[in-house]
Formats: sequence, C-alpha cells, structure tokens
Amino acid sequence: MRQPLIVGLGRSGAGLHLRALRTALDRSPDAWRGPVVAVDPRPGERAPVPDGVTVTPSLEEARELLPPDRAVVHVCTPPAGRSAVLAELCGAGYRDLIVEKPLAADAGELTAVTELRARHALRLAVVAHWPASALAGRLRDLIESGGLGRLLRVDVTQHKPRFARSLGADDGHPTAFDVELPHSLGLVLSLAGPAEPTGARLTDLRIGGTVRPGLGSALLELRHASGVRTRLFSDLTSPVRERRALLAFERGTAVAHFAASDADDHVQLVVDGRREVFRDDALAAFLLGAYTRFAGAPADDPSWEEDFALHADAVRLLDAAKRRCAEETVEGRYEEAPRVAVH
Repeated sequence: MRQPLIVGLGRSGAGLHLRALRTALDRSPDAWRGPVVAVDPRPGERAPVPDGVTVTPSLEEARELLPPDRAVVHVCTPPAGRSAVLAELCGAGYRDLIVEKPLAADAGELTAVTELRARHALRLAVVAHWPASALAGRLRDLIESGGLGRLLRVDVTQHKPRFARSLGADDGHPTAFDVELPHSLGLVLSLAGPAEPTGARLTDLRIGGTVRPGLGSALLELRHASGVRTRLFSDLTSPVRERRALLAFERGTAVAHFAASDADDHVQLVVDGRREVFRDDALAAFLLGAYTRFAGAPADDPSWEEDFALHADAVRLLDAAKRRCAEETVEGRYEEAPRVAVH
C-alpha cells in the first residue's frame, strides 16, 4: 500500500493536492495507507497545512519517514527548474511520481526530464484533471457517438484575475502560457488528437508604470491531424473567472463549463441549449486513478508512455508558441495588453 509524499507546499501542494487527497480517501479508504508526509524547506513561504500532515524541511528527513518503496511523490514545485527537483528525487531512490503540469517549462527542461525518466525507469503521471474529469468524459462520448456529426472546432476560454501573484516574487511561471493553458491543452489533445501550432500571441501585464512581461494574456491556435481547429485563450487580467470549452460539431454545439476554482466542484454542460449541472471533483478523481495505476501497472506498461507522450507534446507546443512570440517581440510586432487603471 502506497503513501503520499508532497514536495512543495505552495498553492498547488497545500491548497489543491492535500484537499484532493482527503476527498479521494473519503471515496476510497483503501487507496493508500498512513499519514501524508510533506517536504518544503521554506518555512516562511509555506501555505497552511491541515493537522495530520507531517512536514519536514529536507528530502533526507522525509526519506527517513517514508522510503521510496512505499511512496508516491507529488511534485508540486513550479515548472521552472523541474528537472533539478526530479533529479534530486531520483538520487534519493524515488521512482513513482505525480508531477504538476506543465511537465516542463521549455524544450530543454523536457529533454532533461525525458532522460531522467528513461534512466531511472520512472513511473510518472502528469496532473491532468481536466481530461480525467467526468465532464471531459461526456465530451468524449459526444465525439465518439457521432450524434452531432464530426467535431470541427474547439474554443477554450480560461480567464481569471491573477494580479497579486503575477506582481509578486517570481513563482516559477514565466509567462501566461505556463499558468492556465496546460489545463486546456492537455484536454484538447486528448479530445482531438495531435496538433501543430498555427498562431500564438502573448501580452504583458501593465498596471500604471509596472510591467510584467508575458503575464497578461496568452493565445494559442492549433490545427489537429484530425482536421479539428482549436483556439485557446487565457487572460490573467480579466475581472472575472471563466473556464469554458465550446465544441462545434457539424450539427450542433456543446459548451462545457469547468469549475472556476476549488471553491465549488459543480460543472455545467450545455448541449444544443439543454443544460445539465453536476458535481465533478476532477483532481480527486485523477489522483484515485493515478494511485490505482501505481498499484497495478508496471513501469513498462504502455499507459505510462502514452501519458508521458501527450504531456511532452503539450510542452513542445507551448515552447513553440513562446519562441514564436519572442521572435515577434524582437521584430517589433509584440501586442500589448490593455492598460489597467488602479485607483
């Protein structure tokens, strides 16, 4: 029976994974055994953690409490420098990892992560709760049934105000491409298949005289091998939260409203005007599925390779979009986000 080890107690580790683990354990009491161990060397920057979580300041101390043969490690550190964190975990003997998205911040980091995975025979699951959600399952059923005809287009909107974090200290998310789009990119690749980028745009966050390059909004346009066209747009200066995917078919549309935050796990699906609302705690469902795979799928099981390949493709697409935007910045075609007045 495995036991969770959380690495990184920021927003993701303390705010999302610990909560989802509790929910998942309520649903399936035998999913794992023993208390959660966590490691974070930054006592002044840790998010609050609930009672019952054993927090250690170093991986060495965590390893004494939870050796590799009993642990599933949740890597909840920022994507920048991901390979260094994974290398340290591999050096300590850990081989079963759940890694926060995106898998890596750029193509160079992806190469390093890929080499670590091969060298140490890692079983590595990338957090992908949108594709694992019941809502995505409904969308997949619509596509596979053919009831609305062939899927033609996917438009995803991911808006949320993110001023405080973007204006604060570097949190390891260098651009708007690294914040919300990894959610939706994994979703559309799982729904419509492999894709190539056809367009990209990145804007700055500007408040008065303060500028945070690349942290305003991000646009990514794709053409899938299946013929589907996708448009992903995320605005981190939006006054409202929205996580919506519109699927246009030959004979109708489906609009999926994913949970806007962890404050409410209800989602909505509108198919040709008919609306359905239901609960869908996607992260808890994803973690339960991941622990089930760790319990039964050996390192050479094809599912690990398929999962890794999808998320590696997502990193490559995001990296290509960033490079395209960087080239346009040099050539003077960089589009600025609207200025935000603060009173």
